[in-house]
Amino acid sequence: SLDERPSASRSPNQKRSTRSAPSATLDCSAMSATLAPVNRTFEPKDPEFSARVQASFARQRVMRALGVTLVRVDPGRVELELAFDPELTQQHGFMHAGVIATALDSACGYAAFSLMPADAGVLTVEYKINFLAPATADRFTLIGSVVKAGRTLTVCQGEALGVRGAERLRIATMT
Repeated sequence: SLDERPSASRSPNQKRSTRSAPSATLDCSAMSATLAPVNRTFEPKDPEFSARVQASFARQRVMRALGVTLVRVDPGRVELELAFDPELTQQHGFMHAGVIATALDSACGYAAFSLMPADAGVLTVEYKINFLAPATADRFTLIGSVVKAGRTLTVCQGEALGVRGAERLRIATMT
């Protein structure tokens, strides 16, 4: 039973009904397979945001160890790149999910950092990641975009793309 507290309408020995609410069917056929576009234009609080992001990224030893590079910095958007490395694979030969998640977390963190004042720092509070396909590609593009920049929390979304030649396949999404 969900609730065994007595109420005025039932005796203390009666239990609340545990019937579930009617289920609804959701037609997903018309939904886009891509992340919601982030079409907002953000104004950074620090005019030197790009240099500050680059300097901070250069101090990230884990990014260096994984071979992740900073490709692009815009206000509220950061793009990283990671080459396939057999040393970073799991037992089936795919890039390890933890490697993709780590790099995507940094892309989102630096997207948020790009909008913060010069004296601010950034730490991840929470994220959810969905892996949509095995991470097999020649290289991976990891994009972090700000959805909402708040006073104390900034919400971002991320996208990991596997790149092989001209083909780009969505590997993971992060919110």
